[in-house]
Amino acid sequence: MFNLKGRVAVITGASSGLGKQMAKAFAEQGADLAILARRVDRLEELKAELEPMGVRVVPVKCDVTSTEDIDNAASLVEQTYGKVDILVNCAGSSKDKGALEMNDEEWDFTISTDMTSVFKMTRAFGNIMKKRNYGRVINIASMYGMVGNSEIPTIAYHSSKGGVVNYTRAAAAELAPLGITVNAICPGYFYTELTTQVLDTEMFQQFAQSHVPMKRYGKEGELNAAAIFLASDEASYVTGVILPVDGGYTAV
Repeated sequence: MFNLKGRVAVITGASSGLGKQMAKAFAEQGADLAILARRVDRLEELKAELEPMGVRVVPVKCDVTSTEDIDNAASLVEQTYGKVDILVNCAGSSKDKGALEMNDEEWDFTISTDMTSVFKMTRAFGNIMKKRNYGRVINIASMYGMVGNSEIPTIAYHSSKGGVVNYTRAAAAELAPLGITVNAICPGYFYTELTTQVLDTEMFQQFAQSHVPMKRYGKEGELNAAAIFLASDEASYVTGVILPVDGGYTAV
């Protein structure tokens, strides 16, 4: 089960963090990859790491806030592989301020990077998928798209990820007749370049102990099984699902 050999997976935000972890996971299952990010040097390093697994890897410079970049990336990937089977929308960033302090630029940056990019990527690559009546779209949202929080003011991040959650449901309903499933994973607290500084503070470690039922952060690789399942042929009847991988945070 869950063999992805012969499948083509496109992964955004692949230069670091969860996107890089996802790329490794899909390569281990045999998928050929198009890895997208702004930092091409990091993508080339990842390519060298993944190719010994026996898969093809194409690094593509792409700013997911740029429609032109996305459309060019979609064209390049289709020319290279002739198809796209899987899209993992993993790229993201955030300006963290509260509702009364955040300025327009900080709000627009976060919404554009974390939510609008998901729409633009799905539009570009979904139009390739529909040609073969097959596709798997996996949106990396956040448990913060399902709940608020009282510890760190980050209103735009909550809003963008909440948008991704319901975008997933709407897109799943629209694209189902085209053979394309759309699902979302909502990670809890995982180490990335964006989160390490906060997660390593004593205050936040104490907060996790009291608010996460499993009393720890997520470990590298603990998102992989969810993504591989949703990308697989075996998940053919699963669409519109919002799957928290959060140690139980949203269960209480």
